[in-house]
Amino acid sequence: MKDVDHRRPPSSPTPSSSFFSTRTGLLSTAPAIAAIFFVFGYFLGISSSFPPALPSPSTSFSTNNMINTATSTTAQKVVADAADQQQQQKRPPPPDLLRFRTKCADPVPQSQHLQTVLSRVYNSTSPYEGFPSPETSSLLLPTARRLRGWGSTTAVFSDLVHAVRPLTVIELGTFLGASALHVASLTRNLSLPTLILCLDDFRGWPGFRARLRRDLPAPRHGDSLLLHQFMLHVADAGETARVIPMPFSTGSSLAALCEWGVYGDLIEVDAGHDFHSAWADINMAYAVLRPGGVLFGHDYFTVADDRGVRRAVNLFAKVNGLKVRPHGQHWVLSPKPSHH
Repeated sequence: MKDVDHRRPPSSPTPSSSFFSTRTGLLSTAPAIAAIFFVFGYFLGISSSFPPALPSPSTSFSTNNMINTATSTTAQKVVADAADQQQQQKRPPPPDLLRFRTKCADPVPQSQHLQTVLSRVYNSTSPYEGFPSPETSSLLLPTARRLRGWGSTTAVFSDLVHAVRPLTVIELGTFLGASALHVASLTRNLSLPTLILCLDDFRGWPGFRARLRRDLPAPRHGDSLLLHQFMLHVADAGETARVIPMPFSTGSSLAALCEWGVYGDLIEVDAGHDFHSAWADINMAYAVLRPGGVLFGHDYFTVADDRGVRRAVNLFAKVNGLKVRPHGQHWVLSPKPSHH
């Protein structure tokens, strides 16, 4: 019989006993872990309570330099942009804004001036044909012995007609026709077959009736009837064959004459009294003035628009190397050179 070993092999721990021993180990190490966290938190709190370390002087100087440089660059850019913008504002406008046409079509013979205007404006018929109709006549005032005008019969007209002996006269600003009919009378006395073109829209100007009520017909459906009243004066003077209205703005009428090649020997500018209107009229009228012809006008001493007419006349004369001669309330430019 074999001997029996009464030693019992070691038994495996039960789950409950393993869990208990593990927890016992953890519990035994908990104070150490807590102590570690306490010490770490303590030092972390102390370190955060101190102010941050200041940069070194060299670092601070470098940063300030960068800030100052950036600020200075921005300021310089703003100043440069402002200066550039101001310079752009001071630049002269494009030439097209100041340029007027100086070369027109080849001139047609003076004997064809009347037919050219009648064909282009009135379909080759006279505007006086059948004028006035009974209905129109009833709306107009009888022709006065002395037509309303401003400086319309002064000595400048006689002087220039005798000096120039014009065959074509162009008048800018006609109103009721006082100066045009005076020139017609002067040229007739000199036996000149002068054509007188009257450029006016015959609409008047704002408020013109307040001062001239007795000289004007009553308006009809918004029409001032100035054109018809002017035509009646021309018809009564027997000058329908050579005093011809062009009832458009001075600018569009002058542009048309330039395109048609109709030039004047004597041109009077007596339309707008402000600088810009006078400046445009003078420049455009000079383009259709034949070489040797004379450009003149009214209102040289009128105070409107800070003496706008005088400023325009003087500037034009200076730019073109001409002389201005005052003649009463009128101004007269020296004759147009052949090279203009």
